[in-house]
Amino acid sequence: MFQPVVLFIGLRYSRARQGSAFTAFINRFAFAGIALGVMALVVVMSVMNGFEGQLKSRILGAVPQVTVTDPDSSTQLSNWQEVQQQLPELATIKGSVPFVQTQGILQISDKMSVANIQGVYPDKGALPPSLTDKMVAGNWESLEPGSYHLVIGQRLAQKQGIAPGDTVRVIAAQGGVYTPFGLVPSQRRFVVSGLFAMGSEVDESVVFAHGDDLARLIRLPEGKVTGLQLFLNDAFDAPQVAQTLRNQTELSVDDWRQSYGQLFEAVGMEKRMMWLMLALIIAVAAFNTLSALVMVINDKRHDIAILQTLGLSNGRIRTVFLLQGLYNGVLGSLLGIILGLLLSWYLNDILDLFGAHIVSGTEEGLPIIINLFQVTATAVAAILLTLVATLYPASQAAHVQPSEALRYD
Repeated sequence: MFQPVVLFIGLRYSRARQGSAFTAFINRFAFAGIALGVMALVVVMSVMNGFEGQLKSRILGAVPQVTVTDPDSSTQLSNWQEVQQQLPELATIKGSVPFVQTQGILQISDKMSVANIQGVYPDKGALPPSLTDKMVAGNWESLEPGSYHLVIGQRLAQKQGIAPGDTVRVIAAQGGVYTPFGLVPSQRRFVVSGLFAMGSEVDESVVFAHGDDLARLIRLPEGKVTGLQLFLNDAFDAPQVAQTLRNQTELSVDDWRQSYGQLFEAVGMEKRMMWLMLALIIAVAAFNTLSALVMVINDKRHDIAILQTLGLSNGRIRTVFLLQGLYNGVLGSLLGIILGLLLSWYLNDILDLFGAHIVSGTEEGLPIIINLFQVTATAVAAILLTLVATLYPASQAAHVQPSEALRYD
């Protein structure tokens, strides 16, 4: 089959098995290093993506992703139905629900726990979407107005020895009354009617009651709520959505970064540092190609001189050795991606085979999310690093003088 002469020579040199054994070893070592580096990066980033995805669903699925409140009062929003209708329609917003929220203390006998108490409206279908299938005891329909029922996290229940049917005293941070004896906090007994399990710290720090019951507890005027809670298709779009709402409305808008921003920034920093460390492994392997190519050029000086005397230009000589260097980069990256994807797909099975069974939160095995953009970017970066590493030796090959290379032949 017809091939351009530059491509033919470059591929022939790349697949050649003759020459210095040490040069061949360095060349194979560089190829293996690129493949292993790409494979490791694909696997590690897939696991890190999985952990980040779990955090996003388990934490951001249960807390307000974007909250809209009255700019004049952070504790109550009047005419929330009108505000809900006036919100701009954005493709990233899945839905909006009213909510009542306060900090409080749960007391049962001599045990006390601080919790974020959220008032929801399951009877109106106003329930965070990610919570609908997280019940492990009871059901959300038990939160009826006037029932003064409470749904708490399974981990908090185990920690405090609480079971469905137990009565707990809820002491709210808002709604206190000043008396001649000082401030008397608003408090009331609630009955635990259900347990939920998100598999995160939310199970210990967040509890749910009906919005009307919580509004009465903190003495909100009838018909008023704390604000509107927006749920998004992707919780990480919250900063952009919040900024858009601030620009288009006069409402006070906050997002989950105020409460959990530091946690996700730490996870993001860990991902970036892990990517950098593994990328350095790929860079070292890529620049091993430089050493191998320099040795190949020294072995092929006579061949280069003969090609030049036959009329091959310096630019085409340079291209020959660029192709030879890219051969390692392209094949190594493709092999690394294939191995990385296979290892990612079967990682939990392999760990089980070696007896390393892992439980992540409420799920079995390591969480794996393969991001095709990251996989492609990894392969492209490895190929570009290899290309950069081959520029210098390829340029030196183009400057070989035929008279000097063939002087003693």
